Amino acid sequence: MAVGRTTAAGFLVGELRRARMRRGLSQDELARAVNYSASMVSAVEIGQQPPTAKYLEMVDRALDTDGLFGRMLTDLVSLDRTQPWLRGWRAILEQARAVRWYEPRYVPGLFQTEAYARAVFEAGGLLDPEEVERRLADRLERQGVLYRERPPYVVAVIDEAVLRRRVGDRKVMREQALHLARLTTEHPRIRLHVVPQTAEEYPGLGGQFALATLPDGTELAYLDCQVRGQELDRPEDLLRLQGVWEVTLGEALPPHDSVELLREVAESWS
Repeated sequence: MAVGRTTAAGFLVGELRRARMRRGLSQDELARAVNYSASMVSAVEIGQQPPTAKYLEMVDRALDTDGLFGRMLTDLVSLDRTQPWLRGWRAILEQARAVRWYEPRYVPGLFQTEAYARAVFEAGGLLDPEEVERRLADRLERQGVLYRERPPYVVAVIDEAVLRRRVGDRKVMREQALHLARLTTEHPRIRLHVVPQTAEEYPGLGGQFALATLPDGTELAYLDCQVRGQELDRPEDLLRLQGVWEVTLGEALPPHDSVELLREVAESWS
């Protein structure tokens, strides 16, 4: 998707999501109504899977939209020279105007140095060299969202353990900590907080998550795991994660103190 330009395909995806939510249906409920899997509904709504004419026919019927989405596919989306159906988290990042991101394990991908990201992908020798290079190139390209004309506002919280666990060698860790300090002091739309090791158990330790706000005000959550990511938009799921976010942020140091800790950690890796 070209930065700053909405394609017909992207417009269709957004309208599908809005129409479902106006009817008060979750992705699971729409999936049952159209006789498709919930993962298919999610994949379509985040641009991971292009909708077929048959799928849109069933959605039009379930939402009583009088063939609107079928016509959009035929008459509008077909006018696009390209239909950049993006994938998962990348699609959400490209659309988001604000992101709240919590990580207890690794430095968030948007903030990783090339050396740190390479060490992540090479860990354990599970990926062949070609796959490592493919994933590395994708991660570095994705970071471009931070430097476009109108980047999202990103607030990130990481646990101090992320900074203390070695990924790669000591030089990699030192440069990564200094990179985080530079980002949070120099980038006008990035704010980074660190939960210190002195904090006791808190809800965020349950796992990584991100909350994204899209331009139309839609809230989405994204969870990452070993196999694939998962998008969540059910109000009860969002409310739960928003609560976890608020408690976790409350345990974190303010930005200035977080920067001081980052520099202290960088020196410890020297």
